[in-house]
Amino acid sequence: MVEKNKHYNIEITDVTSDGNGVGKIDGFTVFVPLTVTGDTAEIVVIKVLSHYAVGRMLNLITPSPMRQEPQCNVYKRCGGCHLQHIKYKSQLDIKRGFIESAMERIGGFDDFRVDEMLGMDNPVRYRNKCIFPIGADKNGDTISGFYARRSHEIIPINDCQSTIRESGAIVRAVKEYMKATGVTPYDEATHTGLVRRVFIRDARSNGEIMVVVSVNGKSLPDTDALISRFLAVSDKIVSVYININEKRTNTVLGEKNKLIYGKSYIEDTLCGIKFKISPHSFYQINPYMTETLYRRALDYADISSSDTVLDVYCGIGTISLAASKAAKKVVGIEIVPQAVKDAKENAENNGINNAEFYAESAETAVPKLIEQGMRPDIVILDPPRKGSDELTLKSIVAAKPKRIVYVSCNPSTLARDARYLAEHGYFPTNSTGVDMFPHTTHVECVVLMSRICSGE
Repeated sequence: MVEKNKHYNIEITDVTSDGNGVGKIDGFTVFVPLTVTGDTAEIVVIKVLSHYAVGRMLNLITPSPMRQEPQCNVYKRCGGCHLQHIKYKSQLDIKRGFIESAMERIGGFDDFRVDEMLGMDNPVRYRNKCIFPIGADKNGDTISGFYARRSHEIIPINDCQSTIRESGAIVRAVKEYMKATGVTPYDEATHTGLVRRVFIRDARSNGEIMVVVSVNGKSLPDTDALISRFLAVSDKIVSVYININEKRTNTVLGEKNKLIYGKSYIEDTLCGIKFKISPHSFYQINPYMTETLYRRALDYADISSSDTVLDVYCGIGTISLAASKAAKKVVGIEIVPQAVKDAKENAENNGINNAEFYAESAETAVPKLIEQGMRPDIVILDPPRKGSDELTLKSIVAAKPKRIVYVSCNPSTLARDARYLAEHGYFPTNSTGVDMFPHTTHVECVVLMSRICSGE
């Protein structure tokens, strides 16, 4: 029996979908963070439950060939990345395994294989959105950074290698402004203090930067001083907002924004389409790999000029508007009204008149459209992490589209939904994994589900 607080030597044989190494001690499963397949380590067991234990590595006895030194000096404490101790090529192999394992275990596809796993040439500085919480240390000094793993303890960080180079200087400018004006940082425990977060967005096609300062109040004093500090950091900063977030929640941004400098939006280009991005706009975080993901999805869709495309969970219409170039008609469904408003505006700004958008839930809009006689030739599904739902999938298969292209950010719900589709005549025929978030456990996948029915 594995005992708590006892030391053991363990060989790591796999990596779980949450990034922990896993091995066995006398046949008993033990999870060890910050390890990788091929490591042999001395650990201390810190938790024992009925079916597994958790250990903490004390000493790396034999390092795995997959291991590398993390480039970030707070990696072990920060909760932003989970796989930085693993070589990038091995990260891609591990993520391929996440997809294949889920499709086999949950989907029941015993022979499923990811055709191609696509990663970045240089997996740094890829995030076009970053959020730095603001707080105070034990001495009362203002700090910023990211939360530690499974907590809201802020780990002070001056620069994050996944964000744009200007991000560190922007956050320092906020802290310098706070010190000069006496503005206090937010305290989650007491719901006091003013500045909660610094939210930064950028457009890679033109370099424009938007900064949003989230506050536990209705305003900030001397905003001219804050703007001056931002402009001293970079003339690429073209939009500055104050976000009002007075509720005692963990919501990143409140509902109301006040523009205090520059434009109300930044503009980026993706797949040849221009998109206006405001503080609350949904926009994929890694623009380089987003374009790779969406182009592969459109390749699988194989749209012709006579096709009607139904894009479910369309967001601000990124795939919809790209698909409209080839299709007869595109219909986008999205539950977030602001996203639909953005999609319609993006269509108008790009001179696209064969795309229409509905602000409804998928389970409401899709059955209604099918009942009204819509028969899409191609369906694109790009659901959130929870996946789609049976009512939506049931309506889609009833319409008998030629192809369903499923874009997934969660292998488990992809596998569950793919199983339902396979039970109703649609089977995975092509698949590509795309690494949208290097050094994390997240992985995207696009799967072509082709209609294969007997006698047809």
